[in-house]
Amino acid sequence: QVQLVESGGGLVQAGGSLRLSCAASGSIFSINSMGWYRQAPGKQRELVAVITSGGNTNYADSVKGRLTISRDNAKNTVSLQMNSLKPEDTGVYYCKARSGRRDYWGQGTQVTVSS
Repeated sequence: QVQLVESGGGLVQAGGSLRLSCAASGSIFSINSMGWYRQAPGKQRELVAVITSGGNTNYADSVKGRLTISRDNAKNTVSLQMNSLKPEDTGVYYCKARSGRRDYWGQGTQVTVSS
């Protein structure tokens, strides 16, 4: 079992920045990749960024150059630095960890970007 707790969401004006963090606990040795997903009102949950245990990253096209995912294996955390935020970045952001074939999700943190 893996437990994930997100923090760092909030309200920010367009063009501003936020940093999200996700702390993992439990069977952390089994975690392969970790990532961030988001869900806007009335839309499906979508991938934002993912990072493997080896540090390889992948981003949604809509966030490339603005959002940066990073991972601290010693602290068992994954972070998402969000710069140049846009109103369309608004949504609930979820942290996900993959362990083998199983996915674990955090409870989500709200990010609201005002225009």
